[in-house]
Amino acid sequence: MRIFMRRLGRFVVLTAGLFAAATAMGGQARPRLYTTWMSYGGGAHPSQYSALDQIRKSNVSQLEVVWTFPVTGTVIFNPLVVGRVMYLQASGSTLVAVDMNYWESPDRSDRRLLFIAGGYLTAINAQTGDAIAGFGDNGRVDLRIALHRQAAQPLQTGNPGRIFENTMIVSLPAQGVSYDATPADVQAYDVRTGRIQWVFHSIPHPGEFGYDTWPPEAYKKSGGVHNWSESTVDEQRGIAFINFGSPRFDFYGGDRPGTNLFGDSLVALDARTGKRIWHYQLVHHDLWDYDLPQAPKLLTIRQNGRTIDVVAQATKHGFLFVFERETGRPIWPIEERPVPQSDVPGEHASPTQPFPTRPAPFARQAFAEKDLNPYLPAAEREALVQRVKSLRNDGLFTPPSFEGSISMPGHNGGANFATSAVDPTRGEMYVVAKALPTVDRLTLPGEGGRGGVPNAAAALGAPRGGRAGPIVTPEQKAQLTAQAKELLATGEQLRLESPYEFMNQNSRSMSAIGPPWSEMTAYDLNTGEIRWRIPTGTVLAPPELGIPPNSGSHFPRSGPLVTAGGLVFFATGSDRQLRAYDRDNGHEVWSMELSAASEGMPATYEILGRQFIVVPAAAGTGMFAARFGGPGPAGRGAGGPPGQYIVLALR
Repeated sequence: MRIFMRRLGRFVVLTAGLFAAATAMGGQARPRLYTTWMSYGGGAHPSQYSALDQIRKSNVSQLEVVWTFPVTGTVIFNPLVVGRVMYLQASGSTLVAVDMNYWESPDRSDRRLLFIAGGYLTAINAQTGDAIAGFGDNGRVDLRIALHRQAAQPLQTGNPGRIFENTMIVSLPAQGVSYDATPADVQAYDVRTGRIQWVFHSIPHPGEFGYDTWPPEAYKKSGGVHNWSESTVDEQRGIAFINFGSPRFDFYGGDRPGTNLFGDSLVALDARTGKRIWHYQLVHHDLWDYDLPQAPKLLTIRQNGRTIDVVAQATKHGFLFVFERETGRPIWPIEERPVPQSDVPGEHASPTQPFPTRPAPFARQAFAEKDLNPYLPAAEREALVQRVKSLRNDGLFTPPSFEGSISMPGHNGGANFATSAVDPTRGEMYVVAKALPTVDRLTLPGEGGRGGVPNAAAALGAPRGGRAGPIVTPEQKAQLTAQAKELLATGEQLRLESPYEFMNQNSRSMSAIGPPWSEMTAYDLNTGEIRWRIPTGTVLAPPELGIPPNSGSHFPRSGPLVTAGGLVFFATGSDRQLRAYDRDNGHEVWSMELSAASEGMPATYEILGRQFIVVPAAAGTGMFAARFGGPGPAGRGAGGPPGQYIVLALR
């Protein structure tokens, strides 16, 4: 097979020579729903589902690699396929945009790629790579154009945005992670001209709904509430579903009393006007960085002979909330239950939090001594026992504290971006979650990372200095509390810091919690019942440790792909395997080793009656790419293999 390649600016376009006779879509009937991959996640929906069914349980063992394309540098999360053309990020590109969007006029005479790079929304000709001169300023628009507060740096985001009709919907990032971060409004631009069409304020302005859930004029100084990951559009109804993140600062909210709408809220907007249709806040006054990390999923369920179109939102803290799409009515009751309260001076923890009565959680939500990893060396395990005893540990929603509080599943656990897929026609949802407990420890200003930003080692899985955090004695806690009260008494704005830590500081770079370290849960949302739950993958550990093959891989950062062929494809992470599971029972029916760990979801497409699957294999370094005991051959670090896109089809 020959692969024709050409560069469009910072992207490459691949055309497989074998398919040169494939016809364009123009002049033909539109393809069947869920059979193309022209948008991130499969479409504006983004279901991560395909109605293609050539690859089935009975023949998946016949999959073989038909071509590959090498990549270096940053790898996009998900390619686009339009007709017989695949759009990828170019090798060696320094783009930080995760993905791109495709738009075409009804007659296909005008075809555009739209992406965010360097803080600009950029439009290029999808056929030539030339900038669209009539779009903004010679092909690009500065995303700061409609921000009501000054932002010194470009507003770069990894969220690719969504196209609806002739509108590009973009969610701004929260510039900075400290108390002075910018708010993260949602903006809409005309795809043809780049002109701003509407703005939705994530932190409400005077006269807007939710303004009274913040201190007066918080929109001038508070930040965060960002849709950093993904979003969804119901194209039939013209509804954009925005899953917002947490307010800044993530772990202390003494400066922002109130529930803080639209933080941690699922918001339904009119995609043509930006007007709020309904919202539901899933975490009040967030103190755990429990932002809504992935796109809401659109499904149709059946209950008591009635068909209901729903939207389902998975969360970091392990819950799945399901709502009627047009009204926001919960499909099953959601209860406000009392939760542990903060003992930190100046804090305003919410007395209750929302708990769905159904479905059951998909992630473990507690971590105690009995849950400690049995595969750690005895001395390290005993040290963890003492560490756990010293921490505040009141279960889910234990607020951050001076002594340190256990957060489980943790702010990088549970569900994350792209880790859910649905069969929208059968009402089924598949959620991948990881167990990654953290310690949320508050300090006085100047003692932790700047505004809660830990150093680079902490970002990769170790706290400041690369060691487990200190054990804070009751006397030390009392002293910190007294100092905080003294600062508040002076009228000073108390801004505590949080050098949080992932609990995997040990000689084997393993989580403090025992397996399974990652799991996939299959839900039947017609009934709200769990159909099955399985560990996803394993860790490549020395045999003498005795870790079972069904331990669940460490820290997967990829998403599943569901197909009408009865399969769920998933690249399980640190074990470098692409697996196919039987969607009826979760049994593994096929697997192949990848050249590197994957940090992206598989995609699938069809050309001339042949179905293909493409998977990106090029994980980064650190805990997300570790094979075992630290960065190694699973990723690009420490001499690991280069990344590539791998395309599969039946023999």
